[in-house]
Amino acid sequence: MKTRQTALRFLNLARILWALATLGAIVATCADTASRGPVQPLNFFGYFTIQSNLVVVLVGLIAGLMGLAKGASMPRWVVGLRAMASVCMVVVGLIYLTLLAPLGAAGGVPLPWANWVMHILGPLLVLADWLLARDRTSLSYRAVPLLLIYPLLWTGVVLIRGASDGWVPYPFLDPDQGYPVIALYVVSIAVLFAGIAFLVVAYGLRGRHRDVQLEIR
Repeated sequence: MKTRQTALRFLNLARILWALATLGAIVATCADTASRGPVQPLNFFGYFTIQSNLVVVLVGLIAGLMGLAKGASMPRWVVGLRAMASVCMVVVGLIYLTLLAPLGAAGGVPLPWANWVMHILGPLLVLADWLLARDRTSLSYRAVPLLLIYPLLWTGVVLIRGASDGWVPYPFLDPDQGYPVIALYVVSIAVLFAGIAFLVVAYGLRGRHRDVQLEIR
């Protein structure tokens, strides 16, 4: 039991440290952007990568601090936030590798180390945390639609902005391509989100990851 509690302590410290590292990457990217001209907050924070990494900062701090304070499994609402962070960051990593990385510097964050933190290492660590850490209760499949609310809202806002003021965060959502092409991308990404959300919840329902509060009481 003592060994397990020590492992949980290190895990939660790691979550806090990674949250702070991610926050540092976001701040550094904002500062780098500001060095080249005025930062438009709606544009800078309109990127799904930035928003998803902000979710990682929030979830890492909440889960880490609560874990250090309680030393037990996370409340279900925190597990839900961790699941959302996992889904979003896996999609961030996959979209970056398949659609954005081929564009070079134009497809990522200008600072190489911050780009690496937010697009590559971040998704890997968040996914590893979900797959390996056992300090959580299980979510039901009813959580899958809930995990899709945020990305669907983000997509809707981006499409409205693209049609109104012409700003889009990623080239594959550019209205100049024509809306049939954009619709194909949106549907494909929506299917990707739904599939990953289902797998994230399904993995959490595996027998060896059932409610670990039974072990800690």
